[in-house]
Amino acid sequence: MTSRHKLAVKSHRQATADPAHRQAPSLSRPKRRRGWPYVVALLLAWGLILGAVVGFHWISSLPDTGGLLAKSLSRDITILDEKGRLIARRGLSQGAIVNVSRLPAYVPNAFIAIEDRRFRNHIGLDPIGLMRAADENLLAGHVVQGGSTITQQLAKNLFLEPDRTFERKTQEALLALYLESRYSKDQILTLYLNRVYFGAGVYGIEAAAERFFGKTAAGLSLTEAAMLAGSVKAPARFNPLADADASANRAKLVLRAMRDAGFISSRACANAQATRARIVRLTGTPGSGYFADWIVARMAGFAGDTGGPIVVETTFNINTQRQAEHALETGIARDGSALHASEGAIVAMTPQGAIRAMVGGRSYSQSPFNRVTDALRQPGSAFKPFVYLAAFEHGHAPSDIANDEPVDIHGWEPGDYEGRFEGEITLTRAFAKSSNSVAAQLAEQVGPATVAATARRLGIVSTLAAVPSLALGTSSVTPLELTGAYAAFANGGSGIVPYGIIRIRTKSGRLIYQRQSAAAHSVMSPTNAAAVTTLMVETVTTGTGKSARLANVLSAGKTGTTQDFRDAWFVGFTADLVCGVWIGNDDNAPMLRAVGGNLPARMFRSFMTEAELGLKPRPLTALANVPGEAQGVPAASAAAPQTDALDRLLNSLFNGA
Repeated sequence: MTSRHKLAVKSHRQATADPAHRQAPSLSRPKRRRGWPYVVALLLAWGLILGAVVGFHWISSLPDTGGLLAKSLSRDITILDEKGRLIARRGLSQGAIVNVSRLPAYVPNAFIAIEDRRFRNHIGLDPIGLMRAADENLLAGHVVQGGSTITQQLAKNLFLEPDRTFERKTQEALLALYLESRYSKDQILTLYLNRVYFGAGVYGIEAAAERFFGKTAAGLSLTEAAMLAGSVKAPARFNPLADADASANRAKLVLRAMRDAGFISSRACANAQATRARIVRLTGTPGSGYFADWIVARMAGFAGDTGGPIVVETTFNINTQRQAEHALETGIARDGSALHASEGAIVAMTPQGAIRAMVGGRSYSQSPFNRVTDALRQPGSAFKPFVYLAAFEHGHAPSDIANDEPVDIHGWEPGDYEGRFEGEITLTRAFAKSSNSVAAQLAEQVGPATVAATARRLGIVSTLAAVPSLALGTSSVTPLELTGAYAAFANGGSGIVPYGIIRIRTKSGRLIYQRQSAAAHSVMSPTNAAAVTTLMVETVTTGTGKSARLANVLSAGKTGTTQDFRDAWFVGFTADLVCGVWIGNDDNAPMLRAVGGNLPARMFRSFMTEAELGLKPRPLTALANVPGEAQGVPAASAAAPQTDALDRLLNSLFNGA
């Protein structure tokens, strides 16, 4: 460092050391250090602000709780068969609101004892109960008790999704506190009992009492109340219909909880535990749901909005339904696999159209799609009665000779799927052997439009294409409408509309609807009805429907098979019932040489044999009042004599003898 530089540094030090050159001190007071109370207060303030924001967010997202006590009814429909037996209940998901004050004290106490013993004392949340549940769960090593109060359960059931999230639990707690601040304990309990799920599709204690025990909630016994209270924990497992034994065992636990809580005495507990509740079960068969759904779908046109429970009396017969279900399931189980047939349908009705059985498929629980009413399938040769009726109405007679041979109709050459060509034969024989060639020729002579109009007159409502192939049943129909159209032959010539509802009334007995007997309207002459019926008798005697022939009862019918064996039918009747049978696959896949004369015909025979037991054999209606041997044609006679008798009958009908 140079001498000049050293001198400058020294001068600077002296100058800064001189008090005259020092900066004057500040006149303001020095800042004081803030202590921990200030920090805590600040954190609390910010916590309150953030809590208010979060709380506002949660509260603003809470649903409206207004109108919870408003009346909320579902449509309760009780469906009975023709003998007054219960088939099904529909729409009973929510019963009338029942105030807890109108129930015996042990009914609400049963729920309090098993679900929330401190219900009367807490504010919607129960820390004591929560700790007790946690202790029990810890001792058991798994969850055996829940800590939610009845108010919390109500909040969750009414408003929230069953998500296990912190936000959902917070909303549940806030709603529980809010409900407690707005409603009394009895009102909360009323809401809870009327909205809680009991299993079997019913919500609310009134609906549960009706569904499980056939009584009102006010009429519940102590045992029944305990069973309902016990089902809340696991409705699918503990409801009385799902498992009566499990429900009864769970009820014993509820009764002990009521005793321990001081709600009932030890003696009352023991008596209730020893009492077996009478559970109301449906008498309907597993497949009765097809008919019940069909009835409910038609209710709007008959009952309107009654505002209360209604009872529907129907034409259905549970015994007949059971026989039809057995025939279908047994037949498909035995032969369906070999024929590659996975589904089927059976419908049975009286000749006047009253439906006695409706089996819309093999399993209602697995597939409620009703193939009787909703499946559009080609009827095949089962459509031929309409072709022959049209031909008879245009001058043909059963004894006319036709040529059963290959034919070309405007480039269309129908095959013969159910037999072989026989040359010159009578129309009676052509029908019995189900000649496609002869049917096509008849339809061409009278015109496809005439055939379509004839079928519509008898009750076919689906669209029919007026083309030559209509003669072989290429336009799709439902089993219900086809069977209903056959009823016109079975009753001697009157058109019918299949029906199932006889009477509708309120539960108190007020009549809402009463079916009036419709005036008979003729859709064919008695002569033609007898003629076609006789052809169908010949079919089950010597023709393609021999497998459908009944041992001691005169029957008539027609087989049907469609191209590539996609559908197989037998539709026939006795004096008592008209029955249609169909088999096939829902995806329209071909079967393996399944024809109407094998499995469908055998299923018809199986069902009708059971259905006719105990009934007095009667002549077929269309043949009962005609001359000749018609009424006396024995079902078990030899084929040749019966054929001669039928020919004589038909000649007398058409020649006026």
